[in-house]
Amino acid sequence: MAYRLSLIIIALWAGALWTTGVSAYVLFDSLQDKQLAGSLAGKLFTVVSYIGLASAFYLLVYRLVQFGTPALKQSFFWAVFFMLLLVLAGHFGIQHVLEGLKAQALPADVMQSVFADRFKTWHGVASMAYLIECILAIVMVLKAR
Repeated sequence: MAYRLSLIIIALWAGALWTTGVSAYVLFDSLQDKQLAGSLAGKLFTVVSYIGLASAFYLLVYRLVQFGTPALKQSFFWAVFFMLLLVLAGHFGIQHVLEGLKAQALPADVMQSVFADRFKTWHGVASMAYLIECILAIVMVLKAR
């Protein structure tokens, strides 16, 4: 049963990551109001971060219980571990920097403020971290057995 649950969690997490990434692109491409698109995308990224935290915790503990210390030699374990680090950095680090820049720009839109260049840089960092997490999700899926 624990193995089947791990497969469901892997599918849920990887699917949530890729779906959220594509959804964010569609939101920005479709909506005229970029602030609204950003707000909706941010909510999606928050949800997928919580999915990632819970998923990584279960998968890492499951692997350690199932395989013991040899789990530390598995690429699956390290893919999940690095995905967890990216979730933590993105949700508790980068996201707070972006929110802080938005707050400092008020009442103006951050992209129309003196903080626009910094926001773009940090948004790029967040995007790269998310892309790496999505690629690691493919590794996680392929190495699940």
